[in-house]
Amino acid sequence: MSGLSEYLDGWSPEPLHRVDTVGRWAVDAFAGLLDQQPPDEILPPMWHCFGFLDHPAQVALGTDGHPADGHFLPPIPHRRRMFAGGRWRAQRPLRIGQEIGCESSVHAVEPKTGRSGEMLFVTVRHEFTVDGSPAAVEEQDIVYRSESPAASDLATAQPAAGAAGSPAGTTAGPDTPVPDPGPAEHELRIEPDPTLLFRFSALTYNAHRIHYDQPYATGVEGYPGLVVHGPLLALVALELPRRHHPERIVSEFRYRLRRPAFAGAPVVASGWAPNRDRWCELAVGEAARPPSLTATARLDDSAKG
Repeated sequence: MSGLSEYLDGWSPEPLHRVDTVGRWAVDAFAGLLDQQPPDEILPPMWHCFGFLDHPAQVALGTDGHPADGHFLPPIPHRRRMFAGGRWRAQRPLRIGQEIGCESSVHAVEPKTGRSGEMLFVTVRHEFTVDGSPAAVEEQDIVYRSESPAASDLATAQPAAGAAGSPAGTTAGPDTPVPDPGPAEHELRIEPDPTLLFRFSALTYNAHRIHYDQPYATGVEGYPGLVVHGPLLALVALELPRRHHPERIVSEFRYRLRRPAFAGAPVVASGWAPNRDRWCELAVGEAARPPSLTATARLDDSAKG
């Protein structure tokens, strides 16, 4: 073994089981951040992220604000973390205030070498249940490096081979031009200023300093500005089917982070009409630049939920 692989010998964390709820306060708070009316009863897709939040002690945080240690954090030195993408599949609706079970486990681990050096891809799988019955499955692809990344490193990230494959609609590599599907059916514009990023960090209890500490983000991690959260970009993409196809439910969502977006530049979400298989293409990124996130969502009849 060599490189990052040598630190993984014997690392095989056991699954974790938790029970939590996503309360009305968190749902109303995120709706307010989007300048929207809160949903009535059903959690919109991926809004479960406002529950199941870790709350490490202050002394347990590293210099980057991220936990220095944790059950699913690989034991590599000088660890830096980047969100690369994920998948979501719903089997039944999740409701606001409902007791939800979640079993989390490491689904795949794979070191890769890119232009910027060696990276470790870890896929964590979360299986959600309601009253003991399957409700939803989420997989998150996280990239780790053993040194501070430059802002361009996210552009080299690719999902771990064998872990999840390349989901439909996001098969192009990060350095491959994304096919132009033509004029978007719907668009949504947001202004991710430092206040919005701070509020989202607070809502998700995310202390990673790249999202709110400008001197750290630029001087230590080498980014040109504060970084827009990857999960926030995914949630913004999902606003398009939620707002423009309310008669449908998102039964599946697959997304990839291709490059960072930064505070101070408008971010535009674009959505295209569903195809005959009910999949629609989605993209989010800074205006007039290649997308930071590309995704596909399957829209099914709400009666099936």
